Parts: sequence; C-alpha cells; structure tokens
Amino acid sequence: MYDNMVKVIEHPLVQHKISLMRDINTGAKEFRELVSETSMLICFEATRDLPLKSVDIQTPLAIAKSKVISGKKLAFVPIFRAGLGMCDGIMKLVPAAKIGHIGVFRDPDELAPVEYYTKLPVDINEREVIITDIMLATGGTAVKAADILKENGVKNIKFMCILASPYGLETLHNAHPDVEIYCGAVDEGLNEQCYIVPGLGDAGDRMFGTK
Repeated sequence: MYDNMVKVIEHPLVQHKISLMRDINTGAKEFRELVSETSMLICFEATRDLPLKSVDIQTPLAIAKSKVISGKKLAFVPIFRAGLGMCDGIMKLVPAAKIGHIGVFRDPDELAPVEYYTKLPVDINEREVIITDIMLATGGTAVKAADILKENGVKNIKFMCILASPYGLETLHNAHPDVEIYCGAVDEGLNEQCYIVPGLGDAGDRMFGTK
C-alpha cells in the first residue's frame, strides 16, 4: 500500500484554487496564475523536511539566534510541457534551486512514455530532486522521469503534481516505492483516453492556449 508515501495537500487555499482550475470557463491567463500559486503552496509542504542549522544574525538591535537551510542542494525537474507552468511559483520559494528539464510524451497508439529531451544540472547526482507535472494520470511519464534521474545518479526524489489518479499513484509507487508524492487532489480515475476524470482537461493546452 502506498498511502504513507502520498501526501494530499488539503489546505483550503489549495482546494479553492484547484476548483477554479477545473472550471471550463477559466481562461489561459488565470489558469497559469492558479497553477503557479497552487504549485507554490504544494511546494511549501514538499520542502517541509529540509534540514536547518543555527546561525547568528545581526539585526538593527542585537544578535538573533536564527535558523537557515542547512546546505541541502535542491533541483526541480519539470516534465514538458505542463510541468513548466509549476516552475514560476516554486522558484519564488527556492530561488537558489537549479532547474533541469525532461521531455516525455505519451505515444497516442501505444500509450507508452517516449523520451525526447533531457537536460539536467551537471551536479544533479548531488541534489535532492523534485519532479513537477500538473497531472499524474497513467503514471507512465512520471516513472520514466524517475528512471532517467536514477540513471543519472539521483538518490533522493520527490514527485509533485496538482491532480492525480489512483492508477497513476499506484503505477509510480510500484515502479519507485522510495519516491514521495505530493498532490493537491486525487480524482476518481481515468477515461478511455487516459485523461483524469473529473480532472481539468488537458493542462498543457489550457495553460498555453493551444486547445
């Protein structure tokens, strides 16, 4: 069972913004803004376990015993193309993180993931990596992205999405049981075209206005 590896972010702001994203009447500009804002909120939870160290900070009045993140190197790796929309929000939270890119598409006939582009930081094997994609539908592209990262020496991987299906969660967990999954909601399932239902449609098309 994968329940202990899946964190559903039930914060009211996350749930409210997902509801607006689902609405067919939400336009591309607002959709992009909602994706960015929701990603920031989910990332807040996904980075909750970052280690801290104590430092002395000179304030205008005195020395403050304070805490800063303890040297943990982070990288975010969006899956093209929808995952790109999550980067703006998360980079506002962690501006020092590096960004890699993985291009994987689902073959329309075989429904199998096909890699077409990968560009990762040279020190990716020294970093904790968070994969981002708006949807975790069949789980195939997420599994392929985790495969690619592990082939490049990455030891610590998390996966962050806005919507997931039970099938996608199970697929990713079965292939990579060590990957923690952070999502905003888990929907009912998949339709015949392997879209999440009720979902929010094709996230890439809605975000970039290509529907």
